[in-house]
Amino acid sequence: MHDTTCGPALVDIAGMRSALAEAGGDPALLNPVVPVDVSTDHSVGVDFFGQAGSLEKNMAREFDRNAERYRFMKWATNTLRGFTVHPPGTGIMHTLNLERLATVATGKLVDGVLWAMPDTLIGTDSHTPMINGIGVLAWGVGGLEAESVFFGMPVTLRVPDVVGVKLTGALQSGVLATDLALTVTEKLRKTDLQDRYVEFFGPGVSALTAGDRAVVANMTPEFGGNSGYFPIDGRSNIST
Repeated sequence: MHDTTCGPALVDIAGMRSALAEAGGDPALLNPVVPVDVSTDHSVGVDFFGQAGSLEKNMAREFDRNAERYRFMKWATNTLRGFTVHPPGTGIMHTLNLERLATVATGKLVDGVLWAMPDTLIGTDSHTPMINGIGVLAWGVGGLEAESVFFGMPVTLRVPDVVGVKLTGALQSGVLATDLALTVTEKLRKTDLQDRYVEFFGPGVSALTAGDRAVVANMTPEFGGNSGYFPIDGRSNIST
C-alpha cells in the first residue's frame, strides 16, 4: 500500500501504541502488516526561483515550516517495521510508484511450484490508478480503509463491472500522450463509470510506451472510473 496522506493514521497508530503500553503490553508488537510508503513531496512551495540554489533554499524553507510534521514522520520510519517515508525532493508518490516501488509481478514457490504474483496497490491519493499504466491493478481508498489495511484487515469490494476500451492504430508524429489521454477522457465521460473499472485492450496498446499508458491511466479520476488498467506485456517495465 502506498499512501500520500496518512498523517491521521500515524496519529492513531501512535495513540494505539500508547494505549497498549499503558495496558502493560509491548507497543513494539503493533506494526503494519503490509509495506507502507508515504510521500510528503506535494507540499514543497516555490519561495525562490530564477536564481542559483533555488531548490536548496526552497527545501530548507519546507523543513522549517513543517519541522514538527517531519519529526513525527521520522519517528514512524525509525519505529514502525515496513513503514517508509519518502522526504521532500525525492519525487511525488506516482513517480515513486512507477520508478521504484512497483514490482509488476514477483515469483513465489508454493509447494515446489513457481507462481507469478501480480502486484496490486491501494492508496489514498485520487491519482493512485496511474500505476495501472504498467499493469499494476490499483485503486484509491479512504483513510479509514487504509488504516485498517495497516493491521491486516482485508479491503472488500464488489466484483466490479469492467468497461473495455479498444485502442487501434498509433500516435502520429506531433501527437502527445496527453492528447490521447484527453481524447479518451472526453469519450469516457459520456459513459457511466461509477464503481466500474476500465480496461484498455487492442492492437493500439502495444504501440504505447509505459509512460504513454501511465499518462492515460492518470486521468482515471477525470473520466470517472476506479481504475484504468493496461495489461502486462513487454513494455510494462518502466525502463522501456
